[in-house]
Amino acid sequence: MLDELGVEIACGTLQPGTVLRVEQLQIRFDVSRTVAREVVRTLEAMRLTTSKRRVGVTVRDPAEWNHYDPRLIRWQLDGEGRAAALRNLTELRSAVEPSAARFAALRAGPEQRGRLSALADHLAGTARAADLRAFLDHDIAFHHLVLTASGNPMFGQLSEVVAEVLTGRTGHGLMPPRPQPAAVRLHAEVAVAIAAGQADRAERAMRDIVVQAREEMFELIE
Repeated sequence: MLDELGVEIACGTLQPGTVLRVEQLQIRFDVSRTVAREVVRTLEAMRLTTSKRRVGVTVRDPAEWNHYDPRLIRWQLDGEGRAAALRNLTELRSAVEPSAARFAALRAGPEQRGRLSALADHLAGTARAADLRAFLDHDIAFHHLVLTASGNPMFGQLSEVVAEVLTGRTGHGLMPPRPQPAAVRLHAEVAVAIAAGQADRAERAMRDIVVQAREEMFELIE
């Protein structure tokens, strides 16, 4: 119920200003009032809806949504507005991840640097094997580690957003059948630069990763 309503709101099937009533939701989804109200509370917590006594549950304007909620990102990627969502998310990554790589080169601890190098090796191995599922797992871990190793907790909290982008890209067939050698090399370059404390090099390589991902995705979308 939550996923279905979420997709309808995220993709514009339920337009801002649409009023939903708990009783109608109970009938539509054949659920108890308790379940319907719990779903409504979740949508309200995500700022997708607001409730008023004697009015009902009203869909909010997109400008008021919590666009960093991983569930909302997943719903947007599942709908017809996927290209626009990916464009917005890639712009966010372009603004944040290169800076995170720069600060990781300056602040990461020895264990983080070693773990990043190991993940780069795992990415290379799974790319050679064309194992997209394992590649995705290592890719998520790699970008999570760069964001957290930046030492900036606000960057670190964006790791779930990046994970949804990477997962959605694979799940919707927006990855090449085999990860491109250039992408693998760039991840290794980021790891080497961070291990060596070379901030400019790390930032440049991470920016190249995001640019390449954007080009690959939109080539497949178009």
